[in-house]
Amino acid sequence: MSKHVDGPIGTVAALVRSTFLVNAVYADSAREYGLTQQQGQLLCVLMAQPYGMSELGAVLGLAKSSLTGLVDRSERNGLVQRTPDPQDSRAVRVALTGRGAKLADEFYAETCRRVGELTSEFDPAERDTLAALLGRVVADNKVPTVFMEPEHLR
Repeated sequence: MSKHVDGPIGTVAALVRSTFLVNAVYADSAREYGLTQQQGQLLCVLMAQPYGMSELGAVLGLAKSSLTGLVDRSERNGLVQRTPDPQDSRAVRVALTGRGAKLADEFYAETCRRVGELTSEFDPAERDTLAALLGRVVADNKVPTVFMEPEHLR
């Protein structure tokens, strides 16, 4: 049985609960674009550049078999393509297709809008403080860049 607690919460509960909230927003956005949450993550990561499979697995935190299945499904849907790695003839790089890049751009913009709405009641100074503190948590824990800051918010 869960308890609903009103009022101030501590750092751990706030971080965990905010993770659930952001994941729910992200999953809803992905579903509306016909993607799984993992496919949405894959597209957003690949927006910056193509990745080798081992790099991609590390960035997404997926085991080799899970990543292979994700890339296979995304490739069948015409969203990504495997290309030979110019530095290693035995390896491949995963890149967005034209269709995948268009979908990634749309999904990314909408997801950024939705996540941004979570702090719509904050004034600019509160948003800056939250960003600085969470940015420090991310930097201190060496979280890979899996989602870029929207250009219009920089």
